[in-house]
Amino acid sequence: MITARAAPSPSRRPPLRWWPVIRLLGGLSVLAAEIWRFGAGPFLDGISSVDVTAVALAVGIGAVTTVCSAWRWTLVARGLGIGLPLVGAVAAYYRSQFLNTTLPGGVLGDVHRGVRHGQDVDNLGRGLRAVGWERVAGQTVFVAVAIVVLLVLPSPVQSWIPAAVIVLVGAAGAGWLIMTGRAGFAGRVGEGGQFRVGGRFRRQPGRMVGTMSHDISNGLLPAWPKVLLASIFVMVGHLAIFYVAMRSTGTTAPVVDLLPVAVLVLLAMVVPLNIGGWGPREGMAAWAFAATGLGATQGVAAATVYGVLAMVATLPGAAVLLAGLVDRRAGHRATTAEPAKAILRAVGSASENDATRG
Repeated sequence: MITARAAPSPSRRPPLRWWPVIRLLGGLSVLAAEIWRFGAGPFLDGISSVDVTAVALAVGIGAVTTVCSAWRWTLVARGLGIGLPLVGAVAAYYRSQFLNTTLPGGVLGDVHRGVRHGQDVDNLGRGLRAVGWERVAGQTVFVAVAIVVLLVLPSPVQSWIPAAVIVLVGAAGAGWLIMTGRAGFAGRVGEGGQFRVGGRFRRQPGRMVGTMSHDISNGLLPAWPKVLLASIFVMVGHLAIFYVAMRSTGTTAPVVDLLPVAVLVLLAMVVPLNIGGWGPREGMAAWAFAATGLGATQGVAAATVYGVLAMVATLPGAAVLLAGLVDRRAGHRATTAEPAKAILRAVGSASENDATRG
């Protein structure tokens, strides 16, 4: 007896399709709550505190951090077997930073960077994975260094750090065990890297785990000292820009007291419910500044200045994006003109032949 398979419901969508919308709405909600709580004054005060000196410092520091980030990307890409020159990586990284700060979601620039590189090397999977591992490496180093700073220096969360480390390590270990466990189960059930679920073939998780292990052992571990160094420079650069932002708003506390606060504020940017970094960053700044006696509104103003300076530092990416669009249009015009040129050449050749015969 043959039974028809139920067609998948057209109304069902993969959860990831809703994630950009959730992220955008979450970021807007956080910003709306902050404006309701503190008013627009701290945000406007922060914007008015931006001056030429702060902008120049942010652009200069941003150039250093961008070069270091692009260098880290080339190291990971080379380990995965796909070449990437540093000059092109710097331009692409500027472009991705600009897109990340101006488009909802905060990751579209990185996706674009990975897709373009994958197309250039004719290996989309490796191009995307190189960007993904580069971002993971940077975030991992940042979180690790931040934990050390918050544990060593006096901070509002110093007593919570040991428990937080235990939770992070436990979550990472549990996630890896779940993935490898699923991989083993799929290996027993599937054949040829696939197994049937609900009438569809899905890729074996074991293959994904194997790919991850290969990328880590070949792309990250051989270059880990350089990746670590580049990531530390990037982190120091972001902290330096936030220090400029705090000084621009009149915060005069010693650097040792400000460093844990800056680390907490930048850690909040890891929270995915943001709009180009805006949202949780300002909320954490308000709480951290208030907890250290610097004032919540002062924290919101400093975080606002940082957001503006960080955005200004990515403006070279707009020039890279514009230059790419111009080149693409020029290439399209040249490609479109080729058939017409070929026809003209053929007509001219035929005319010459007729004249010769005459």
